[in-house]
Amino acid sequence: MAAQNLSPRQKMINLMYLVFIAMLAINMGKEVLSAFGLLNEKLEASNVKATTDNTMALEGLARLAGEKPDRYRPVLEKANQIKETSADYYAYLEELKTEMTENLNDKQDYEKMDQPKFLDKKFFRGGGKYTDEGQEFVDKIDNYRETVMEILGEENFSEIKSSVAGRFSTGENGKAENRDGKKIDWLNYNFEGFPLVASLTKITQMQTDIKTTESEIFGAMLGEELSSEVSMTNYTTLLEQPKSAYYQGEVFDGAVVLGRTDATTKPHEVELYLDGKKLTEDDYSLDGGKVKLNVSSGSPGDHKLEGKLIFMQNEEPIEVPVSSTFATITKPNAAVISADKMNVVYRGVSNPITISIPGIPDNKVSASATGLTRVSGSKYTMRPGSGRTVNISASGTLPDGQRISTTSEFRIKDVPRPSGTIRGESGEVSMPRSSLEKSTVGAILEDFDFDLNLGIRGFKFKVPGQPTVSVSGNRLDGKARSVLKRARRGDAVQIFDIQAYITGNTGYRLKKVSPVVIQLTN
Repeated sequence: MAAQNLSPRQKMINLMYLVFIAMLAINMGKEVLSAFGLLNEKLEASNVKATTDNTMALEGLARLAGEKPDRYRPVLEKANQIKETSADYYAYLEELKTEMTENLNDKQDYEKMDQPKFLDKKFFRGGGKYTDEGQEFVDKIDNYRETVMEILGEENFSEIKSSVAGRFSTGENGKAENRDGKKIDWLNYNFEGFPLVASLTKITQMQTDIKTTESEIFGAMLGEELSSEVSMTNYTTLLEQPKSAYYQGEVFDGAVVLGRTDATTKPHEVELYLDGKKLTEDDYSLDGGKVKLNVSSGSPGDHKLEGKLIFMQNEEPIEVPVSSTFATITKPNAAVISADKMNVVYRGVSNPITISIPGIPDNKVSASATGLTRVSGSKYTMRPGSGRTVNISASGTLPDGQRISTTSEFRIKDVPRPSGTIRGESGEVSMPRSSLEKSTVGAILEDFDFDLNLGIRGFKFKVPGQPTVSVSGNRLDGKARSVLKRARRGDAVQIFDIQAYITGNTGYRLKKVSPVVIQLTN
């Protein structure tokens, strides 16, 4: 069309083409403006419905917080913070939209909203700088984005935070890249020179983004908490059994059940009794959904834990009964090792005996035998009489009513033969004549399990070549010392026929005491 030497007719044709293209552009522009207007109407209608849905979700969280405040109140507080922040930002955008259309007679005549003058004047000034209102618009976006991120916190909601960062982005360092790859200010790129209806629709879309953000957050909070409420990770397995101990051969009739362990099942009130004694707050602690006891296990035997846990449901107390038993057994402090052939008791001494039946308290066990005496609890003493064996019988009744009776046979032995001593030494002893005159004659039970004190009534004293002297007591008398003076160096004198007895049991007759031989050293 720009060629030279065109005929008048050609020039007229060219002009008609230009008019035709202009008319197409004008019609197309009006259709586009109307399309923006209709889109704006749909977005606003969607925002109204989203407001209702979000309010219902928030009310759902509020109801849960009323029923279980410990679990849901912190979640509700976050949700209310999101609601307040969103409402403030939404109201700011709504006020801006009102300013944009307040001078229009017909706010739905979108074909007349083709001028960019309102926002160009409100947001921009010469030299590529923002007005105070333009900077405030950008700051409001950034502030909403960062506030929502802060409320959500560092944990959880990672996908939502990513969406929020994208929806309310103002570009990298406040810049956006146009189709030519050139970096320009974000606000200029999105709002400068655009028809009023396009900017109006874009701001309505930002309000839609606010409602969408609220919906995602409230839905995630409600869904996450309800999911956690029914999550199997909040349960543990418990073994429920009618009694605390079973015997070999019995049928185990216990059952595996599920028990809640999270904080939502923490009781409002605890009322427990152990063997009839009420537990105080020092006797237990609340750990999540558990009531952890901190009490003594008590004496050996069965113990009863009963009472109730009180929970609040819809502001009404709900009682859950508690009825359990546990058994306490005596703590072992040594291994039980026995010699199969050593069931022996000794005549003439008090033999200590322990008698018990596992699972039956000592005060409910009875034992009997000739010479058996109970000291205390499971401790007895046995002083056997004549004969070569003695039978000890023990009996008791188990908690299930079964009676247990056992008899054990013990061999009876006499106290072993004592060994005579002089100056505490037995067998053959060397000593000076002067030491022998002052030494004490005694008797000991070597390698015997009982520590018995033996007394001496008398003994016989023999010096080689001299007559035997009988002595009363446990020292050489005058006659024996006189005979000793006739002994020579190297002579072996004897103390024999020693008459010993058990102190405290003089009626028992000990076996013959072995003699002592003393070799004189001077």
